[in-house]
Amino acid sequence: MTGEVLVLAESSGPAFRKAALEAVTEGRRLADLLRVSEIVLAIGNGLKDPASELGKYGADKVILADDPLLAIFHPDYYRQIALEAIKRVNPSIILAAATSTGKDLAPRLAIHLDTAVASECTHLEMENGKLIATRPAYAGKVLLRVKVNSSPSIATLRPNVFTAREAVPGKKPTVEQIAFNRPDSRMIVKEFVTQGAKKLDLTEASVIVSGGRGMGGPQNYKILEELAEVMGGVVGASRASVDAGWRPHSDQVGQTGRTVSPMLYIAAGISGAIQHRVGMINSKVIVAINKDPEALIFGFADYGIVGDVFEVVPALTREMKAFYGKT
Repeated sequence: MTGEVLVLAESSGPAFRKAALEAVTEGRRLADLLRVSEIVLAIGNGLKDPASELGKYGADKVILADDPLLAIFHPDYYRQIALEAIKRVNPSIILAAATSTGKDLAPRLAIHLDTAVASECTHLEMENGKLIATRPAYAGKVLLRVKVNSSPSIATLRPNVFTAREAVPGKKPTVEQIAFNRPDSRMIVKEFVTQGAKKLDLTEASVIVSGGRGMGGPQNYKILEELAEVMGGVVGASRASVDAGWRPHSDQVGQTGRTVSPMLYIAAGISGAIQHRVGMINSKVIVAINKDPEALIFGFADYGIVGDVFEVVPALTREMKAFYGKT
């Protein structure tokens, strides 16, 4: 396996998504192991200094596709651009974030290239020149090690499992432009709507306030929403509360939900089962609120408050409003 490592870096507006930078960082690591170059395909519109941004995370070369029609994901448009980049690079490994975009695009590329995709990967390694991917299976109950025998090997990386790390500050990779020629398509993308109309995606949020079975019912999540709004965060949920129908699956944090790594994670009425823990353990600071002093979550939280969530959370909201000068 001697081809380059190609990373598909998606954007949100003028900036790259956090998950994309995580993929670039991991791509740099694999490229170093293989002693090859890392090439990054930057797709979007109005991208702000993509070479400098991607160079910091290790890119040796940037292939840039910047066009108004690429501002939001269109399966046929992105597929055409990606295939053109693959033709130019001839990579041995292709990486993308396991976002809605990456999970849609990767299989389309695999079909065209007659290769396989290892999806939702949590770890990558090389073994005798082959890519070995670790990924969850059976609703997160087991982890599989999958050898990708076909080439190029394609893998999508679960967001917030890998770390976006600035490897080479000030590095200026070379830039190659791809002219976008709109292909024929039977699909028209009219609008991109996020489920629940959240201002922030769970995987991108710096503050998350999550509720579990201890919230007692869907109507009680209002107090968590108020606290999250004051702190500029979003609301998450445990699997138990999602299974009960209190919150949509898009809010679920855990092994079978979203993996998050915010600066602050507040867990209200959550016991701390392993299924939930693996989805939020990379949070920088964890604050647990539970009336049961023996709750498992106190064993790994940075700060614990033993008390009734219906008393503690409103009190926190009042204090945060005072701190931020909000009424």
